[in-house]
Amino acid sequence: MQKNTIIRTVSGIAFLGLMLAGLLIDKWLYAVLMGFILVCMLIEFYRMTMGDNFRISQSLSIAAGLTFFVLMFLASAYEAVTMKYVALTFLPMVVVMVNSLYTPDKTGFSKFSHLYTGLVYIAVPIALSNLIVFRGGSFCGLLMLSFFIIIWSSDVGAYCFGMALGQKFGKKLFPSISPKKSWIGFWGGMLCAILGAVILKLTGMLDYPMVHCIALAIVMDVAGVYGDLFESQWKRQYELKDSGSIIPGHGGMLDRFDSALFAIPAGALYLVVFGLL
Repeated sequence: MQKNTIIRTVSGIAFLGLMLAGLLIDKWLYAVLMGFILVCMLIEFYRMTMGDNFRISQSLSIAAGLTFFVLMFLASAYEAVTMKYVALTFLPMVVVMVNSLYTPDKTGFSKFSHLYTGLVYIAVPIALSNLIVFRGGSFCGLLMLSFFIIIWSSDVGAYCFGMALGQKFGKKLFPSISPKKSWIGFWGGMLCAILGAVILKLTGMLDYPMVHCIALAIVMDVAGVYGDLFESQWKRQYELKDSGSIIPGHGGMLDRFDSALFAIPAGALYLVVFGLL
């Protein structure tokens, strides 16, 4: 037990260090980090839903997702690369669809739908994150870091309140999908997300009116919970505890970013609607 705790702590600190480096130091470091995370999540999702079936098509889909991210990165970072080049992502997608015609065994053809689900679920949010970290070609990861701090605050709050009170008192949040999650954990997570946003406002990392910082935290917290439950539903369907094992003691990349895949787009959309982004 103690050994597992040490492993979780060390790997967690190392992972946090990599995230901070990617968001704060250099745009190319950010691109490599997020591209790596995207590829890992797609691999985990396709292994979970498709196993060893249609490996070529899986590889082509991963290439399509990575191509989308790279083109969005270049279009956001360099004025010479306009958004019209992002349309080139359609080419590897067409290859994925055409390739399905040449698979000799059609008995598991329905699994091809998971290829497109993975791209919409994982590749699109990660690729669009480039629009958050770039302003007129200038790289700044502070807003994205603030998003992650809100998400992490929510996760820590939900875990602490859930373990301390949720397992003994109150109702379960969604027992058919995630039996351990409780309403107490949900409200604890939201409280910590709001506190995190307030601290970010007071320290100047979030440069928005306080009411918007609090509303942003609430929106992202709710979206993050749904993101967590959505991934849990996939794992329950395929009887898996973790999506992978790339982070010792923490599971897979998809386990670590399930909340973010819903929360970050929701947060960005909130800011866009109110003219703050």
